[in-house]
Amino acid sequence: MSASTVKHLDPTQVELEISISRDELDAARERAFKQLVRNAKIPGFRPGKAPRKVFEAQYGSEVISERAMDALVPDVYMRAIRENDLEPVDQPQMELLPDEEGQPLRLRATVNVRPEIGLHDYKGIELTGPSAAVADDEVERSLEALRRDSATLVPVDRAVEFGDVATLDYEGRIDGVPFEGGKAENQSTEIAQGRFIPGFTEGIVGIRAGETKEIEVTFPADYSNKDLAAKNAVFSVTVQDVKVPEYPALDDEFAKRFNPEADLAGLRGDLRTRLESAAKSRARRALSTVLVDRLLAKHEFPLPSVMVERESESIYQEAQAYVARAGLKWADYLEQQNRTDDSVRAEYRAEAERRVKTTLLLEAIAKAEKIEATEADLESEITSLSRQYGQPRQAIVEMLRPNLASLIDGIVRSKTLDFLLDQAKIIELPAGTEATKTAPA
Repeated sequence: MSASTVKHLDPTQVELEISISRDELDAARERAFKQLVRNAKIPGFRPGKAPRKVFEAQYGSEVISERAMDALVPDVYMRAIRENDLEPVDQPQMELLPDEEGQPLRLRATVNVRPEIGLHDYKGIELTGPSAAVADDEVERSLEALRRDSATLVPVDRAVEFGDVATLDYEGRIDGVPFEGGKAENQSTEIAQGRFIPGFTEGIVGIRAGETKEIEVTFPADYSNKDLAAKNAVFSVTVQDVKVPEYPALDDEFAKRFNPEADLAGLRGDLRTRLESAAKSRARRALSTVLVDRLLAKHEFPLPSVMVERESESIYQEAQAYVARAGLKWADYLEQQNRTDDSVRAEYRAEAERRVKTTLLLEAIAKAEKIEATEADLESEITSLSRQYGQPRQAIVEMLRPNLASLIDGIVRSKTLDFLLDQAKIIELPAGTEATKTAPA
């Protein structure tokens, strides 16, 4: 059997030296020969029946040794990993050491591993968070939003007023030149103060259907499109029609539009339940963020550089893809943001370090508490995704199959955070108060 010794190069990298006995190597070569000879074409012998010496005479002994090592090296490496209780975070760098007469074959493997994390004080963390209670006026605002969404637009023969919905054609110019994104036709627009560019909707008030008016506006200095920021523009606006929203009465008949079995009181109850559920989810997400911050502040340990580099590159690639989807070139985006590629990478590396540290810490807590993803957890997640995307269960299973490990990791992470929140001492604050954002000194 193989034997191994371990040398720590640093807290997140080790060097394994693995000795492979002659008996183990000979057995591996014999297995390799039996596999190779099955498909060998040797005159005078049926497939799989040629003696080893005859096979080696035609194909060489090296091919057997190579096949044997291909099968043996991963096996002895994984055995050494288990024997030394190591947790690799990437693939090893391997090399065969020079033969020494009378000594077994030796293999050296250099690999990055998870650091040792001394867990402490992760239970009973004191947190403050907002109440998930829902005020009556929030329910009424939601009810009024449903009523507005159910409004019927009725044409009127008069000039535009605030609160109307007008169909517009418009084209904007700067110094007499049209600019990209400044033109629209048959656009239905709610005429409300504060919408769009300051002064735009205000200038539409008083125009009748069929009339055209030129409206002068100034783009805000902090406008998202830097090419238009602080620029003066003139919009030629034509009103096609003017409509007034007519709102349904808030009564039992209105409630039945959303639930045939409910009256108005029942609809209010449904809205309160939904709002409370959403408030609880927001509060729990906020508390999770604070909890993780507290945990990170309590634990210091070295991070495997390979994990940080991998995560940093992933964030960088995601950012480039996002910018590309927005129709921008990466160089143009950096120029707009007044940043350099190096400064962006440095920022992403800091975020990568936080993510890696969080991952390693939560995984260590999950291991200590024996938190795992059960078959029931997986089935619940698949059912939820099936409902969310409107796809049959089997389609979701096939979609997730290549990323099953990531799904399991996500489930364990969520369960670990739930465990920590359940163990925490949470002080509920009045509604509207933000949770504590920083760790105590």
